[in-house]
Amino acid sequence: MAVKKSSSGLLKTGVIGSAFAAICCFSPVMVGLLSVLGLGALIGYLDYVLFPVLGIFLAITGYAIIRKRKESCNPSERGCQL
Repeated sequence: MAVKKSSSGLLKTGVIGSAFAAICCFSPVMVGLLSVLGLGALIGYLDYVLFPVLGIFLAITGYAIIRKRKESCNPSERGCQL
């Protein structure tokens, strides 16, 4: 039995994940954290991980917005496309 995720839950997940990935990508938070933990050798690989993660969460956000728009669409309204 598959669990159906609501569009508002997907939207929250996408926005929070995108914000977290953006903070880690564009600020020295992860660099400082890895340095403190003694894992400074991994700093060069952060871009290979964080940019795809950011892209995935942005895609989830876009999908949730489209899905939420379709759920709230009333076919009798003008301009509503299903």
